[in-house]
Amino acid sequence: MRKIRLFSIFAATVFSVQLNAQTNVFDDVIAVSPNHNYLEAALLQEGLSGALQNPGATLTVFAPDDQAFEQLAFALQTDIAGLLALDNLSDILLYHVLGVTVPASAVTNGAIVSPLGGGNTLKLTATSTGNVFVNHAQVETPDLTTDNGILHSINAVLLPVQTVVDVALNNGFTTLATAVITAELLPALSNPLATLTVFAPTNEAFTALAGALGTDINGLLALPDLADVLTYHVLGTEVPSSAVTNGAIVQPLSTLNTLKLTVTSTGSVFVNQAQVILADVGADNGVVHVINAVVLPVETVVDLALDNGFSTLATAVVTAELLPALSEPLATYTVFAPTNAAFDNLAGALGTDINGLLALPNLADVLTFHVLGTEVPSSAVTNGAIVQPLSPSNTLKLTVTSTGSVFVNQAQVTLADVTADNGVVHVIDAVVLPVETVVDVAIDNGFSTLVTAVVQEELVPVLSNPLASLTVFAPTNEAFQNLADQLSTDINGLLALPNLTEVLTYHVLGSEVLSTELTAGPVNTLNGAAVTVSLTNGVMINNANVTLADVLAYNGVVHVIDAVLLPIDTQVDQFSNEQLTLFPNPVQEVLTINGEVLNYSIMDQQGRLVQKGGLMSNKTIDFGGMESGIYFLQLQTGSGVSNHKVVKN
Repeated sequence: MRKIRLFSIFAATVFSVQLNAQTNVFDDVIAVSPNHNYLEAALLQEGLSGALQNPGATLTVFAPDDQAFEQLAFALQTDIAGLLALDNLSDILLYHVLGVTVPASAVTNGAIVSPLGGGNTLKLTATSTGNVFVNHAQVETPDLTTDNGILHSINAVLLPVQTVVDVALNNGFTTLATAVITAELLPALSNPLATLTVFAPTNEAFTALAGALGTDINGLLALPDLADVLTYHVLGTEVPSSAVTNGAIVQPLSTLNTLKLTVTSTGSVFVNQAQVILADVGADNGVVHVINAVVLPVETVVDLALDNGFSTLATAVVTAELLPALSEPLATYTVFAPTNAAFDNLAGALGTDINGLLALPNLADVLTFHVLGTEVPSSAVTNGAIVQPLSPSNTLKLTVTSTGSVFVNQAQVTLADVTADNGVVHVIDAVVLPVETVVDVAIDNGFSTLVTAVVQEELVPVLSNPLASLTVFAPTNEAFQNLADQLSTDINGLLALPNLTEVLTYHVLGSEVLSTELTAGPVNTLNGAAVTVSLTNGVMINNANVTLADVLAYNGVVHVIDAVLLPIDTQVDQFSNEQLTLFPNPVQEVLTINGEVLNYSIMDQQGRLVQKGGLMSNKTIDFGGMESGIYFLQLQTGSGVSNHKVVKN
């Protein structure tokens, strides 16, 4: 009896050990789980339960719960029976199983592991907050341990498809892949049911960005906004290159900014500043377009135009295919941005409409004439500065008036220093054109004294108006020196004359008159006074000989003369010395004059009389109905004539 009892105890012990050794992930976890019924049914149908029951195995099973199967069925527009009928169901199931045991604590971020089947690898993510993902599926219940392995319950079914992540991994986009892993974006991009468009920068693109930022790849990977930068490269819809339209503005996964797309007339495609160098690399969850630069979700000068109602300027930039240039995030631009009204005014002056402007063959040249390749705040603008814009066709002439107004050529800056991440925008009230004006004729032909005087007297805006029609009688440097000698002074003495503006505007007619069109007699000037034309002995203007006639400019004609003209009925020292104060200047509505005035006349930049009046008892002039720009105000006082330049805002 004792022997039999001992044998029974031994047999029971052996039987107990055998029972313990036979625990497995199928029988002891999946089969008894109330949340894995569909997984159990699929494994039984495909004859795979035995593999999970193998006592000698060391398995890791990523087990989708019932809700995961229901979500997949809904996404595929089928039901559970439809999933169980899938031809590749066995591959899908084996794609969830590793041949080694991996507890959640052993998962490393970015690990790529091979399952028992399925034809693809699994991408593991361990987030900084302790969450674990396999592809796009989150581990909700980890580490259900049995003798032949470990099971992690997940909230999605994994599919062994080729995702945009695989495209990057399999085609040498090592920096992009490393960045995606570092930013913990593998789950988002490996979702097999997504429809994504990825603009994928090359390794060289990341290296170039790092160099521009004075860092290296590790520095880029440490950027606090790395996830935003990367999701700025991804659209939540699939967009093949054939569907890209010029000027399209699309919202990527990052909400910080939009992407601006360009399709050039030669077929090139750009996203912001980056060119697509290889398009339409297909994946099962989207499409990849390879780009040659990293795009950044910063506020560029393009965004300022788009976000602040500069619709005509934005349309023109799109039409001229300049979005890539102006959306360069690492550039330092200064943009002089014409308002919609400025474009309308130009169209009207040219006898066309906005569509006519957009059809100009030199539209790109006109637009780049408004852009400097350096950042220039308004505080750095100096009077008379000549700067080179992106357009090589001409230079821009800057004016800072004594009252603080800033002009670029003829256009007044109405709002300065609107800052972007890649530069600064100054709003202007007119479109500047890269044409050869009478100012350029003087600058380019050695009339240095005349140019210095025009700059000092803040007359560059008047003379650089491309839509004006002017005649300039241009004294040579020698003519100015002769006048200085006559007055026993020097050039600086001439430049210090209190009535220098009046003298200079006395050399300008408000219409274009060629030498063949001159007729003897008086002709009114911008000054308001008349010069006398004589044709008896050649062409003479007052006492000056025309030594070179008909130097043509876009906005008029220049006749070179050998003497400085002075108003016939006065001499330099006969202008009114009475001290008059005008305020405010610039003026918006009413100009107030402090001093005794008998009458006044206002001329525009073409020398046309726009307003006049007699004795002003209230000493005010209404400028409210006038357009913005520069006007010449002539005041008759008891002791003479006083001329003033007034800026109307």
